Amino acid sequence: MQHAVGSPLPPPHQPGQGPDADWSSAAPHAGQQPPGAHPGSAPPSHPPAPVYPGAPSGPYPQAPHPPVPQHAPVPPTPDTTGHMPLPQGDFVPTPGPPPLTGPVDPASAPLAVLLIGPAGAGKTSVAKYWADHRRVPTAHISLDDVREWVRSGFADPQSGWNDHSEAQYRLARRTCGFAARNFLANGISCILDDAVFPDRPVVGLGGWKRHVGPGLLPVVLLPGLEIVLERNAERSGNRRLTDEEVARIHGRMAGWYGSGLPIIDNSQLDVPATARVLDDVLARLLASPPKW
Repeated sequence: MQHAVGSPLPPPHQPGQGPDADWSSAAPHAGQQPPGAHPGSAPPSHPPAPVYPGAPSGPYPQAPHPPVPQHAPVPPTPDTTGHMPLPQGDFVPTPGPPPLTGPVDPASAPLAVLLIGPAGAGKTSVAKYWADHRRVPTAHISLDDVREWVRSGFADPQSGWNDHSEAQYRLARRTCGFAARNFLANGISCILDDAVFPDRPVVGLGGWKRHVGPGLLPVVLLPGLEIVLERNAERSGNRRLTDEEVARIHGRMAGWYGSGLPIIDNSQLDVPATARVLDDVLARLLASPPKW
């Protein structure tokens, strides 16, 4: 059960209430009269407890306890979920140089990719397509989806960026980072997408590097303004922004030019073509890891 943000927590359970109360708590206590009894009447008597053969004598005879079977000690088992080992908290390491046998194939190498771009850039569509068409198990993790796990009390950034929305963003980013490390520890590659701003440390690359690791490969998806405006117009709900907000975000994303990060202009590319270009970019990043 969820409670609205800022509302007080429910009061603690009183004795005899709540899910942990047993049936004995509903019985009258010593000295209390049962319902319907007349004042001064004696409480009803109970039949004496049976005496078992071989039981010790005394006012409260007890039934003999059967001997406790002795079992061989169970060896400790590793911390697992199903048959997959849990990660030990290690971050994704920086990719090493390609093997001497040839270049790394990004379609089959285990990767952690961060797809950056403004609203309407096509990040989610490209990330899903790229993950769907790899030859190795690959997961897609969308920060917007994780943020919207919060239902009651969701801090919608469209209502204004404040401490509450920033705290939920940070929480979602940490959750995405743990999920990525968990998948990678079990042999599943990941592609994450987020509107990371070059001029805003709070929602910058530093947080992703801190939660995922230096092996994260960032790629910027940045089509022209008219393209993102068209795509934004096709959205609904809280995913759709005003044209002014889209233009402002797109302008700030231009700060990635000159940053050294690879940028894909997918203005004239459909989703499959953009995914192929992404593979080419990742192959270059694997051959020469970025310094960020």
